[in-house]
Amino acid sequence: MTKDYLNVFLIEDDEGKRIFFENIFTDSKIAITTNTFHNVKCVMDFLSEEDILVPEMVWINKSILEKDNSEFLSEIKSDVKFNTMVILIYSENFKNDEEDDFLVKGANILMKLPDNYKDMKKIMSEIITINWQYHTSGFNKNNFIMKV
Repeated sequence: MTKDYLNVFLIEDDEGKRIFFENIFTDSKIAITTNTFHNVKCVMDFLSEEDILVPEMVWINKSILEKDNSEFLSEIKSDVKFNTMVILIYSENFKNDEEDDFLVKGANILMKLPDNYKDMKKIMSEIITINWQYHTSGFNKNNFIMKV
C-alpha cells in the first residue's frame, strides 16, 4: 500500500538549520512528515524499536557523521529492513574522496548546501519530487544515486 506522504528523518544538531529544513519540508507540494534528531545514536535507538514506520528518506548533516565517528551508513545498509530508505548527506562542502566514500558506504544523494534560501528550496524540492516518483512507482532505490 502506497502512502500519500513521505516520512522523513532529519539529523541536524544546529537549531537554525533544523528550522530552515523543516520550513522547506512544510512548504513542499508533497506531504511530508518529519522526525528530527540531534545525533546518530538517537536515530539508531529509534530505528531499533519494533513497530516503527521506516522513513523513505533520511537527511543527515555530514558534520554529524564526522562528530559521532559512526558507522551509521554501514549499519543501516546492512539491515534489509531499511532497504527502501534513501540516505541524503548534505554539507557546505565535500572533498572528492569523501563523496566517493559516502556513495560506496551507501548514501544515495550528496547535496552541497547552497548559500541562499531560494536555491536551497529549489534543490530540495527537486530531490523530494524525484524521491516521491521513486516512492510511488516502486522503483528500486538501491540503484538510486544523485549528486547535487
